[in-house]
Amino acid sequence: MSNTPHDLAQDFPEHADRISKLRQTDAHFARLMDEYHDVNRAVHRAETDVEPVSDAHMQDMRKQRMVLKDQLYATLTAA
Repeated sequence: MSNTPHDLAQDFPEHADRISKLRQTDAHFARLMDEYHDVNRAVHRAETDVEPVSDAHMQDMRKQRMVLKDQLYATLTAA
């Protein structure tokens, strides 16, 4: 397992410009990005034992991150 943070611009480099644009022009997308960033940071801190959490909590955070990432990706790829 990698302890590298899952930055959206790195995960979806082909959408980097759209991520930047939507973050500035779409309030819902910006809110989802903020929430994703917070959860992603918490997962990374837990994975690196900066802020250890239980296995169950780690799984919940990862699931939440995945749901947010799916929502963000759906917006990025919408016509």
